[in-house]
Amino acid sequence: MPSVLPAGDPVPEDGALPEGSLARLGERPFGFYVHVPFCTVRCGYCDFNTYTAEELTRDGHTVSRTSYAASAIAEVRRARRVLGDRDLPVETVFLGGGTPTLLGPEDLGAVLAAIDEEFGLVPGVEVTTEANPDSVDLLYLDGLRAAGFTRVSVGMQSAVPHVLRVLDRTHDPLRVPAVVEWARAAGFDQVSLDLIYGTPGESLADWSTSLDAALASAPDHVSAYALIVEEGTALARQVRRGEVPVPDDDDLADKYLLADERMTAAGLGWYEVSNWSRDRASRCRHNELYWAGADWWGVGPGAHSHVGGTRWWNVKHPAAYADRLAAGRSPAHAREVLTAEDQRVERVLLELRLADGLDSAVLDEAGNAAVPGLVDRGLLVEQDGRLVLTRDGRLLADAVVRDLLG
Repeated sequence: MPSVLPAGDPVPEDGALPEGSLARLGERPFGFYVHVPFCTVRCGYCDFNTYTAEELTRDGHTVSRTSYAASAIAEVRRARRVLGDRDLPVETVFLGGGTPTLLGPEDLGAVLAAIDEEFGLVPGVEVTTEANPDSVDLLYLDGLRAAGFTRVSVGMQSAVPHVLRVLDRTHDPLRVPAVVEWARAAGFDQVSLDLIYGTPGESLADWSTSLDAALASAPDHVSAYALIVEEGTALARQVRRGEVPVPDDDDLADKYLLADERMTAAGLGWYEVSNWSRDRASRCRHNELYWAGADWWGVGPGAHSHVGGTRWWNVKHPAAYADRLAAGRSPAHAREVLTAEDQRVERVLLELRLADGLDSAVLDEAGNAAVPGLVDRGLLVEQDGRLVLTRDGRLLADAVVRDLLG
């Protein structure tokens, strides 16, 4: 969850949604995102809404991690009241952060149980938590699996110590294969590894080492994202002072191509520009819900939600978040109601990134006129009325989107 919130429009104190948005509930899949904003160390590149123990102070009092689950559960109960009594079973739950696994499995399980009590979980529900390698062990993962979690996404980032140091990651890279082994032993259906490429000082050989180490653990899913230097982060300040170089576009492209080559050879196919899975069942269904513009409720400080064309986001600080819920008020900070054109543009932005492609009917006249040129340049292919990025197109995805949106 980004640390800087947009302004948006006011939200009613009870968090009530427009009738038009509520009327569309149930037409599309519904999920929950739960943001756990705690970290032991602030990573220099991170722009998410997270807090170390030293930062969890506001107005002279400290926010306790131990009380966080109760606040999150209170928001789940509020979600039920806002959305009414319509049947709305939950297809995916995703706990992100921060480091969700800084809370005990009993706390994370209690939040999941509240979602189940209020909404019900569909048979075969996908329940994911992110985890840092040094925040879990076999006993912890056993507890998560017993609580109903089905998928764990491990923040590996790199297998090279000097790269991890630049990223301010504190785990031993040798712990990653052990975490994967423990997750398998605990009975997790799916294990994913998250990687970052383009860290200042990371060579192509370093990136190759990280890919080899990740694939040696035989994950079901890998996410690999290019490092972005976000304003306001410690890394951005280092770049501005000339202490580390800005990531180079050609270097990032080389590393993406190497990742795609290695993933494909290992039997992992791309299904979104930055994500590869062993098969369709191994895709992250929760992220697919985002990319398809479906509905989800975001629980936690700074969490974003979307229901029926209305998007809103919560207050940032955990203390302000807990105070609002304790006072019986919505924790929402602001919202926006998306126009039909807003939603069309978002479909182009998101669906074009998918291997399943974008329905060409979503494009306007100018967008359709741009398609033949993009096909001729080898950036797009047309398949059964859908537009799919080629490998070269994935490297230039943002430029392709700009052309299609005119």
